[in-house]
Amino acid sequence: MSLQSYQSQPLRAPALPPLGRPPGTHPFRSSSLPWAMFMNTTTHAQQPSSLRLFSTTTTFRHNSSNNNNNNTPPAVETPTPAPKLTHVSDAGAAHMVSIGAKIPTQRTATAKCAVRFSNPIVLTLVRENQIKKGDVLGVARIAGIMAAKRAADIIPLCHPIAITYVGVEFGVEDGSEGGQGGGRIDVTATVSCDGKTGVEMEALTAAGAAALTVYDMCKSVDKGMIIEGLRVVLKEGGKSGRWVEGEKASE
Repeated sequence: MSLQSYQSQPLRAPALPPLGRPPGTHPFRSSSLPWAMFMNTTTHAQQPSSLRLFSTTTTFRHNSSNNNNNNTPPAVETPTPAPKLTHVSDAGAAHMVSIGAKIPTQRTATAKCAVRFSNPIVLTLVRENQIKKGDVLGVARIAGIMAAKRAADIIPLCHPIAITYVGVEFGVEDGSEGGQGGGRIDVTATVSCDGKTGVEMEALTAAGAAALTVYDMCKSVDKGMIIEGLRVVLKEGGKSGRWVEGEKASE
């Protein structure tokens, strides 16, 4: 070939294999394995941005605007158990409640009721101690004290309690002006103990027995008497603490 023909042909660089590995092989594998086995047909630019590796579990982002403290778990509301009768078993049978695990505390209960008369002459005879059976209020007071000590014998599921105090007091209220009404006697019974259960039943029994005694001693003069309003007005001690009639329970 002449120099002139050689210079007229374009120059071409010789084809060289890729640096570092033979053609068709993986850079970290043996040269005998074909490179196409390890290549992903989808390029990095073609892969979606939401691609997840090793897990398909859905994740949730925490919204810090709703809760400033990301470490505080959400509050779980515990349902309040519905009230139930303690003297009734799960099978519906009546039974005595066990108080063996309770701690003894000082307990007090006060109960009230009233004996209302239809004849105004009754209160005059009571004040002057002219009732044939004797001292109405004195006998009624003793009856109330005795009844408080025997409440467990009258109320089937009531626990026997070592009572430390029983007080029965009376208030005499005359009838209204104009001859309307015969007046009334208010009965207040207070019972205390150092025990594992309350003395509400003892106070109610004392007030009720005192009112019944007033009725018994005055029925020869007034057969239209009414015993009304028997209720607990004060309870102290125990798990529930202090309760007073007419006061709202604390939250």
